[in-house]
Amino acid sequence: MLVIALQSGSNGNCVYVEADGARLLFDAGISGKQAQLRLAAYGRDICSTHAVVISHDHADHVRSMGIYQRKFGLPVYLTPKTHSIATTRYSLGQIDDVHYFEAGATIRFGNVSVETIHTPHDGADGVAFIVDDGRSRLGILTDLGHVFDNLAPTISSLDAVLIESNYDPTMLTNGDYPVWLKARIRGPGGHLSNVEAAELLLTAAEQRLKWACLAHLSQDNNNPEVALATHHKILGNRFPLHVASRHRSIGVLEL
Repeated sequence: MLVIALQSGSNGNCVYVEADGARLLFDAGISGKQAQLRLAAYGRDICSTHAVVISHDHADHVRSMGIYQRKFGLPVYLTPKTHSIATTRYSLGQIDDVHYFEAGATIRFGNVSVETIHTPHDGADGVAFIVDDGRSRLGILTDLGHVFDNLAPTISSLDAVLIESNYDPTMLTNGDYPVWLKARIRGPGGHLSNVEAAELLLTAAEQRLKWACLAHLSQDNNNPEVALATHHKILGNRFPLHVASRHRSIGVLEL
């Protein structure tokens, strides 16, 4: 299995996964041109991707899904509620090739299954993903809301994970965000902190996890150095840690 985090953060999210012949994009929050060029840098043609799978209705995950469908011919997979809300909120244009799934369902692409997990994030009908090719299991776990039941056991079942590590609690407390926004980020529909993400990974450290990629870092309330320092303090050096960029792809991660 091959993973390329093309970009991750509130300014746009898109992850490419290649497994057992299936080539999939998760979320469409960066422009079609950016996605095309970044994949081409690794010898991948976006037009040969089999689908784009959408996690929830926020703009940083859906804003370009119409472009991906019309320009590159990619089928779009998402929940009916996510589609309805996203279409209402944003000018996505005509999207002809749409496939619906319900949160909690498993989608199959040949021999590869994509398990969807309902999340309490404050999107309309958000999901996280597990990609399973029969040999390895990859989690794409961002915009989680809070540490909900079964999240730790799910991570313990994975061989690798992209996990949100959104904010440093001290930076958030001392930062310039308004009180309501700080409460939203910390709240049950917000994001996981560096500490919460690291403690979740600690539960899986002695299991099968081979690497973790920290994702969806806040621009104002976090930075890669702080995130990595927190994770290393809690986890030590049990497995390699990577950080997805808010502005570019970070290279190929493999399983």
